Amino acid sequence: MATDVIVPTLGESITEATLGQWLKQPGEAVKADEPIASLETDKVAVEVNAPAAGVLAEHVASEGDTVNVGAVIARIREGAAAETSATPAVENRTAVGKAEAAQPPEPAAAPAGQAAPAGYGNHGEAEQGGAAGQTLSPSVRRAVLEHGVDPSRIKGTGKDGRLTKDDVLEAAKSQPVAKAAAVAPGGAPSVSAPVATGARKEERIRMSRLRQTVAKRLKEAQNTAAMLTTFNDVDMSEVIAARAKYKDLFEKKHGVRLGFMGFFVKAACQALRDIPSVNASIEGDEIVYRDYADISVAVSAPNGLVVPVIRDAQDMSVATIEKTIGDFGKRAKDGTLKMDEMKGGTFTISNGGVFGSLMSTPIINPPQSAVLGLHRIEERPVVRDGQVVVRPMMYLALSYDHRLIDGREAVTFLVALKNAIEDPTRLLIDL
Repeated sequence: MATDVIVPTLGESITEATLGQWLKQPGEAVKADEPIASLETDKVAVEVNAPAAGVLAEHVASEGDTVNVGAVIARIREGAAAETSATPAVENRTAVGKAEAAQPPEPAAAPAGQAAPAGYGNHGEAEQGGAAGQTLSPSVRRAVLEHGVDPSRIKGTGKDGRLTKDDVLEAAKSQPVAKAAAVAPGGAPSVSAPVATGARKEERIRMSRLRQTVAKRLKEAQNTAAMLTTFNDVDMSEVIAARAKYKDLFEKKHGVRLGFMGFFVKAACQALRDIPSVNASIEGDEIVYRDYADISVAVSAPNGLVVPVIRDAQDMSVATIEKTIGDFGKRAKDGTLKMDEMKGGTFTISNGGVFGSLMSTPIINPPQSAVLGLHRIEERPVVRDGQVVVRPMMYLALSYDHRLIDGREAVTFLVALKNAIEDPTRLLIDL
């Protein structure tokens, strides 16, 4: 008896998805509710679980196919795992042994530093099997190829121990760098001639549905909104001092680390209340003003940045904000964010500073009218009370829709935010 595996309901107004990756191959045993495939929607990746235990009989759809909600993508043969006897396994091992005996001798090992990592064919292309026999997603395969790491030696941090792109990048940072020249017995370095690497290769990977949607929406924002970016800088001395003083006590009491985002979200909520147009949006020929702040926070996920929403952030404490952001970050890496958590949002904060960005002009996320970009903190000389001193400074960038927000309002918003960060007491006494 076969059981159909169908595309589950993906959320309101979402009728189709892209089959991003098969996690199980035909012939493999599956357990009930075990993930067997990953679907990519416009917002997040969704896993499809096995409706019954048995053996995966066939794939009805291929990776990259667009599938509708309710469509059959695979079939599971129930109870087939119990029918497998030991005899075929013995025969298979015997056949493998004969085949190995018939194989010609292996070629000599490649010079040091040129050996292909495990899991790769002769042409440098990633095989389907990764660490512990797992299937690698296209983005992970590409990262493995680019950095020349061995996926079988990397511990995956994704769901069920699967490798993520971040895992590969971390492994690439830690692997030793091959020496450019060996030292000859006489003490002088012996320089070898460059070795030809053969034909240059290209790899074409279909854009994920998430990336296609991001590209479409960002281009739509440029075509629709009259975007402008205003900059300011902020002295982070007081926030850094407060964090250093209270971080241990904060973590002990609230069970979460005290970061900078909690301060910025809280300060943004107060500034949005004072400058309501930054929190508003244009709908047709009307302007929609809001007395609440649903803050979209960009967090890193294996397939790119996602933007879950902190609902009613204006009513939250710094501790609650930090807990919410930490939860979003963890579940974004695991791929377990829900559709509803990605919808809405009245204002976005994107922290490019964690990746080392000094300055940027972020693009607004329609139908929102503004986005705040945070950047890296670096010590710079500034003038205080007539003296040149060194302070930890950060550039702030506010991109906004000039159809709704005037320059005066944008500058006023940034100044209010700057004042709150440079004097965090303002956040406590609501100034």
